[in-house]
Amino acid sequence: MNVLQESYNNFEVLGFPCNQFGKQEPAGNSTELYNGIKYVRPGGEFEPNFTLFKKIDVNGDKEHPLYTYLKAYCPSTRESFSDPDALYYKPLKKNDVRWNWEKFLITKSGKPFMRYDPGTKPNEIKNDIMFLLQQEI
Repeated sequence: MNVLQESYNNFEVLGFPCNQFGKQEPAGNSTELYNGIKYVRPGGEFEPNFTLFKKIDVNGDKEHPLYTYLKAYCPSTRESFSDPDALYYKPLKKNDVRWNWEKFLITKSGKPFMRYDPGTKPNEIKNDIMFLLQQEI
């Protein structure tokens, strides 16, 4: 995501950590979260150059309203859940975020434009970003 943040003017990457997928984000506060990113995953002194918010729930009973909104406009990228036992929320819904690193691209006016599977690499969405940046509001 750092490369996307560096590549475009008038473009902002926002990160929302979540611990609902395999409990892969157990950090309790911002310092723990940043240290985990810098030294563990991805590690190697990595420091995000994008805005990283506090940890939230993106699915289930305590789902953040932002994700309710995003998912209402963009259907899920997968038909099934690959490992329901590794999901730490209830209930499971068809339009849920399926795993960490799922991405949403938002227009300049704030409307969800596209949803990308967790396996989609940042450079694979560059054409969509360039398209949106060329659009008027």
